[in-house]
Amino acid sequence: MATTGLQHVAAMYAGVVAPPLIVGAYIGLSAKELTFLTGACLFTAGLATFLQTLGIWKIGARLPFVNGVTFAGVAPMLAVVDSTKDKDDALPIIFGAVIVAGLLGFVAAPFFSKAIRFFPPVVTGTVITLIGISLMPVAFGWAQGPDAKASDYGSMKNLALAGITLVIVLLLRRFTTGFVKQIAVLLGLVVGTVVAIPFGVTDFSPIGDADVVGFPTPFHFGAPQFAGAAIVSMIVVMVVSMTESTADMLALGEIVDRPADEKTIAAGLRADTLGTAISPVFNGFMCSAFAQNIGLVAMTRIRSRFVVAVGGGFLVLMGLCPMAASLIAVVPRPVLGGAGVVLFGSVAASGIQTLVKAGLDKDNNVLIVAVSLAVGLIPIAAPEFYHAFPERAKIILDSGISTGCVAAVLLNLVFNHLGRGRDADDVTAPMESGGAIAEQRTTSAAAH
Repeated sequence: MATTGLQHVAAMYAGVVAPPLIVGAYIGLSAKELTFLTGACLFTAGLATFLQTLGIWKIGARLPFVNGVTFAGVAPMLAVVDSTKDKDDALPIIFGAVIVAGLLGFVAAPFFSKAIRFFPPVVTGTVITLIGISLMPVAFGWAQGPDAKASDYGSMKNLALAGITLVIVLLLRRFTTGFVKQIAVLLGLVVGTVVAIPFGVTDFSPIGDADVVGFPTPFHFGAPQFAGAAIVSMIVVMVVSMTESTADMLALGEIVDRPADEKTIAAGLRADTLGTAISPVFNGFMCSAFAQNIGLVAMTRIRSRFVVAVGGGFLVLMGLCPMAASLIAVVPRPVLGGAGVVLFGSVAASGIQTLVKAGLDKDNNVLIVAVSLAVGLIPIAAPEFYHAFPERAKIILDSGISTGCVAAVLLNLVFNHLGRGRDADDVTAPMESGGAIAEQRTTSAAAH
């Protein structure tokens, strides 16, 4: 039970520590504060996992689910940081928005479980793809170095370290199996850090400065602040997170031979949203189910929720040990960049896998994906596109995930719910050749 629980932690560890690392580094936190934020997210991930696996009252799907910080919130949080004049207020504003979004999500959970038909694969796949794409610039920035103003930013040395790390992760994924393959990203970070030592870019001081035992002091970064635009942005992320969790519950229910019904989904969403509302109290971010652990359950065939609860216990212990949390602060930024390419790219690939199931042979769905991706990519492809809009509006508009999600939901309603238009079977797919069209018509005529 202990070893399998630890394997669940290893499979999702990099995913849990990446969001606080991204946001904390973007704000400019010191190594000590970055370690504290990382430990807090590990601690709250453990609490959320307890809620989901063990459950209380009508809270918790009681399935082998690991919960942790969702990637969906990273880009909107960075937008909040950009729009905040005093960076010391950035985290309190984020925490306030997450608390409100979590509480609203908790209330909406039973209703959302009934409205899931409005979030089909064409919507969820588009959003997950945008999450991965939106985070890729972060990985590229890491690969160049920690300081954009430094003389060695983007140097061959930094890019080489990122490339070496990427190759190590790919080799481990290609030529290893089982547990080692599952923790390929983690091992890549370790080996990459060791390789970086002779280059003089590895700093071990965060470990020496960290305490062996510590507790994530409530509201360490200040009392939560409540800004309207940030709250709206986090509510959109909450909807995305609830949609992903619902899809994960449906998939896991099939794997463990316990199909997730409406009651189970509602209970699971309550655990997600309550965990999210509690998380900022201990300086953590929005929590959601981790899809990669579903694959681990399928691979190992160990379906006990208590095994995953033990994994949650490990997360709590790691959160209470700042020295363990400080290990991630030691990893050089270029090494993180190399691993980030795989990590964030995998998120985008997961979205593409979902889109494959979305029925892209139908023109309506192709249009939904095409326009939603275009809207979501505006902040990346044209960062100054919304420069004339009010600052509060830009918090939402500068998050491609939020705008892409809204576009996908609205377009899905228009094309697939409010009116069908022409039947998809009668419409030629955009990439279909003229020969294929003629062949279809000939076949159709012969059949008649």
